[in-house]
Amino acid sequence: MPTSRSLKSGDHLYLIDGSGYIFRAYHALPPLTRKSDGLPVGAVQGFCNMLWKLLKETNSGQKPTHLAVIFDKSSKTFRNEIYLDYKAHRPEPPADLRPQFGLIKQATRAFNVAAVEQDNYEADDLIATYARQAVEAGATCRIVSSDKDLMQLIRPGIALYDTMKDREVGEKEVLEKFGVAPEKVIDVQSLAGDSVDNVPGVPGIGVKTAAQLLGEYGDLETLLARAGEIKQQKRRENLIEFAEQARISKKLVTLDNHVPVEHDVGSFAVEQPKAAQLIGFLKALEFSSFTKKVASDLDADMAAIEPISVEIKHWPPAGEAAAEGAPVSEQAEGAGVATPSPAATATPTAPTKLLTVDVTAAAIPFRHGDYETVTTMAALARWIEAARAAGRVAVDTETDALDSMQAGLVGISLAVEPGKACYIPLGHAASGGGLFGGGLAEGQIPLADLIAALKPLLEDSAILKIGQNLKYDIEVLWRYGIAIAPIDDTMLISYVLESGDVGHGMDKLSERHLGHKPIAFKDVAGSGKSAISFDKVAIDRATQYAAEDADVTL
Repeated sequence: MPTSRSLKSGDHLYLIDGSGYIFRAYHALPPLTRKSDGLPVGAVQGFCNMLWKLLKETNSGQKPTHLAVIFDKSSKTFRNEIYLDYKAHRPEPPADLRPQFGLIKQATRAFNVAAVEQDNYEADDLIATYARQAVEAGATCRIVSSDKDLMQLIRPGIALYDTMKDREVGEKEVLEKFGVAPEKVIDVQSLAGDSVDNVPGVPGIGVKTAAQLLGEYGDLETLLARAGEIKQQKRRENLIEFAEQARISKKLVTLDNHVPVEHDVGSFAVEQPKAAQLIGFLKALEFSSFTKKVASDLDADMAAIEPISVEIKHWPPAGEAAAEGAPVSEQAEGAGVATPSPAATATPTAPTKLLTVDVTAAAIPFRHGDYETVTTMAALARWIEAARAAGRVAVDTETDALDSMQAGLVGISLAVEPGKACYIPLGHAASGGGLFGGGLAEGQIPLADLIAALKPLLEDSAILKIGQNLKYDIEVLWRYGIAIAPIDDTMLISYVLESGDVGHGMDKLSERHLGHKPIAFKDVAGSGKSAISFDKVAIDRATQYAAEDADVTL
């Protein structure tokens, strides 16, 4: 760990949300493996590039004087004592990500940067504690993360910094995200809950409605005390019935900024990386281009530095043999290893299925009026039964943002045979309602009910899931506790079969193989300054667009 130097006025503490960055880098960056043995290292390389940029090329003109990378350590924390099911439904990380957790911690130390973790606390709690200490010392704190859960910490002297978008997140961005100032984010989350972390919240209340209520009543306790005054019957009843659940949720989402930390913030003082240690690590992972850049910046003789020994855990996955000559690795015990998709097995099923579906679908017209909007659990059950009978289902998600790790799920479309498709609206906003909208539109299945019903189908190894650019949908659904498998991806199949053709997007494939031009996104959501997010699109119009996507894909 670097030499200790106490924080003082004018210093700049950078706290990197290491656990959050690992997942974001994994999902945002192209896959990369070590050439010698196939070890997955894409997220590690993304992390190394980010860390080097922070140390050497920070654009803000505010280089860190102190820096640490904060990681989650325990799968269980004090929050599980408050609410047993907290984060209970999160799936295991993908098999090719598991070995990268340990490597990223080793990378942090190779950069001569503190890697900090602590039992019984989440990384966010440690970040909250160190950020408070920095401000109290007269320093500023930049939290390198895009995690919405950390937005409650923003105040003068504390900001979030999103390295992938190279932008700072302050009070303005929090207001855009939650509809309230940072100090009220906790109350919004207490009401809205969080399906990803299994924070219950109050049924029927989303972020926009929560912000609207807090704007009227001030804070959570005042709202709960005066819940009987609320005019909407169902909302009033839920706030009264689930008041204690909201209070429990508040305990879950509130970050502990007084953790008895084991590492003093002064020990995070930035020091020059040691060339032999850093270059030796980068060489071991075979990051050739990046190694040359670092060697040049450090004025080091790269050729004179040998690769160092790195510890590799959880690779190869249990049941797979290591590549000949590969370093000995600690084998995973089977927990969390993802089910391989058919595309990853020896049976070349995907191209055959694509060609078969093309011939069949091309002969059937696209009748948008036949698509169904699913608004009841009974109707959803019929579609699930139809998918099981067919042995396959096309799946497409609709969200309110392009970033799969931040986007909210607005709806899901399914297709079970050509011409037979549906759309399940989940998060469409009601029209009107003032600054923060009028909550959710009526006639939508509650998200938790949808997840519980659809998860067994989407994780069933006997049912093939088909999609276009499925990586995005997989990432979105993973955040809601669904590990979708097995899969066929029409975009990837197109790259294999038609690598010389221009355009592998769904619209191009549809025109090329089906002679059909699908509804364009801009036709339902607008473009330019008049564009709206998909949750603002009317449900009947959304059904035509979304169900067609699934139909075309199948």
